[in-house]
Amino acid sequence: MARAAAVTPPTHLPAGAGAERSGAVLSRLQLLVTRKLDGLLQGDYAGLLPGPGSEAGESREYRPGDDVRRMDWPVTARTTMPHVRRTVADRELETWLAVDLSASLDFGTGQWLKRDVVVAAAAALTHLTVRGGNRIGAVVGTGAPVPARTGRWRGAPPATGPGTLLRLPARAGRKEAQGLLRAIAGAEIQPGRSDLGALVDMLNRPPRRRGVAVVISDFLAPPQQWGRPIRKLRVRHDVLAIEVVDPRELELPDVGVLPVVDPETGELHEVQTADPRLRRRYADAAAAQRAAIAAELRAAGAAHLRLRTDRDWLLDMVRFVAAQRHARTRGTTR
Repeated sequence: MARAAAVTPPTHLPAGAGAERSGAVLSRLQLLVTRKLDGLLQGDYAGLLPGPGSEAGESREYRPGDDVRRMDWPVTARTTMPHVRRTVADRELETWLAVDLSASLDFGTGQWLKRDVVVAAAAALTHLTVRGGNRIGAVVGTGAPVPARTGRWRGAPPATGPGTLLRLPARAGRKEAQGLLRAIAGAEIQPGRSDLGALVDMLNRPPRRRGVAVVISDFLAPPQQWGRPIRKLRVRHDVLAIEVVDPRELELPDVGVLPVVDPETGELHEVQTADPRLRRRYADAAAAQRAAIAAELRAAGAAHLRLRTDRDWLLDMVRFVAAQRHARTRGTTR
């Protein structure tokens, strides 16, 4: 199907207004995160997904859904019952974000732009990660793919150009984390779509010690482009995929003739939204597209969190954390 984002008009800001608005949005988001998420998670890890750890712990019987990579074969052989080896979480966790800022994300019809929700997710993850002295880094895509480059992000945001794939080194500390967020919030979205597969592959090269990898995108690129890189990433890391959705990407309103612009190509179309058959076909195609995205992420073994521009993204994150905690607790206690 045609991408749902192709029927969404982009938001254009005057020159200089984008950076000012990004700074205001980031300040608001950080206030929300600090007030509401601080203290949400207790224990060794202060993140949405606890790291897998590397120090061997006790063994327990295998339960459906356990990671087969942690099978304890010697205990399994002695007891003739499958066992998995529990691991003790490392005190220091390294988290990497893959942030997709393609042109389709510079749009929103709810309380937030999709771009704002991306920055919100990055702010929450950063805040929860650095609390325990952990390191966080990011790779950012802002348009059509070009060769990657490396940049420094402490202080002013680095300059970005069309199709930039920018790597922000993993560092610890609140000041460094603030610089990372300013770099992400201040990145200028360019026409075109980042190669999401290449963006995710930047987390695979060079190989890093086991940790947490988070991919934030609307995932409107074909699943065959990014599915395999996420599978490869999942072999070594816990992977969280945060999908950002706007309600107009799921269904069209009945507003008569609607001029729409493809934010990635600039093509202008007029759509007769009064036609109920067209609206139904659009909704069915959008539902099938989202189902395909969910199926690909599930097949890759990634945890999947969907955030919408017309919902309370913070509440959705809290519910996700609670569900993850419950699932892990149930899977590691007898």
